Amino acid sequence: MRSVVVGYLDTPAGHDALALGVALAGTLDLRLDLVLVLHDQGRPSLVPVGPSYERHLDDLAAGWLEEARAGLPAGVTASTHLVRAETFAEGLLSAADDLGAEAVVIGAGKEGAFGRPYLGSVGGVLVHTASVGVAIAPAGFAGRGIASFGHVTAAVGTRPGARAVVDTAVAVASSAHLPVRLVSLVPLDDVGEGGRDERSRALREEARQHAERMRDIALESVPDSVDVSVEIAPGPRIGDAIRALAWHADEIVFVGSSRLAQPHRLFLGSVAAKIVRGVPVPLVVVPRDHDPRTTRHDAVLDGTGDEGTTP
Repeated sequence: MRSVVVGYLDTPAGHDALALGVALAGTLDLRLDLVLVLHDQGRPSLVPVGPSYERHLDDLAAGWLEEARAGLPAGVTASTHLVRAETFAEGLLSAADDLGAEAVVIGAGKEGAFGRPYLGSVGGVLVHTASVGVAIAPAGFAGRGIASFGHVTAAVGTRPGARAVVDTAVAVASSAHLPVRLVSLVPLDDVGEGGRDERSRALREEARQHAERMRDIALESVPDSVDVSVEIAPGPRIGDAIRALAWHADEIVFVGSSRLAQPHRLFLGSVAAKIVRGVPVPLVVVPRDHDPRTTRHDAVLDGTGDEGTTP
């Protein structure tokens, strides 16, 4: 059974990560590996406590994990793991590697705005180093009660590489029998005043044509029952374009890594980072250069570069 690692602490961010893991499991029949990282001297990496508390902290951490597992919905399979590492991010990546997980799931950083994903220190490391996908829950996601996802969106652009992000989103949508939306964000902030209207129209048309080509490619590999749509979202800035879109509460978004990333690794580019800060739903950053058609058709997290997300 395929699995994802859920980075857990008994905190709001940990509860959000667990809720996202549950929604992924409910959508794609995944096993959850609940992982709590302890400092290699016995100190939880996010809680500065002296080493004399090691036994107490072990018991406390094990109790958190068992309580989290006991509260899972019926039908969700999970195992718990205490991992020791220098940092929380290092422990999650090590666990994902050891357990053969397809992704790491985290909550938003504590400084993020409510209802939005936010990369704190842990997320910042993961989205620039991981070799598996990273799924980020918006702050407060645990309170939404989402048992499974009903809509899939892929952020696509006009640079080479969008095909892989589309393939990933389509593979997930096809596996779960969900509609998939291909969104092309068109920031107009770099369009000069002279000829602004003409240039804006040209950008929109370029984005539409490319997104429609991606749709045609996607339609070649999905059942007739899977709805594939295209939407263009222009705006003065990426944030404005995102706000112009309608979002479903049970939606999940896929974006890619920068072309600067090493093959099959994550590196969040500038455009994708703006998308992370702007979307009001869970978001998945996928590694560069992975083709889901070469492994499992229904893999949760696979894809490619900022080429796939940059308009």
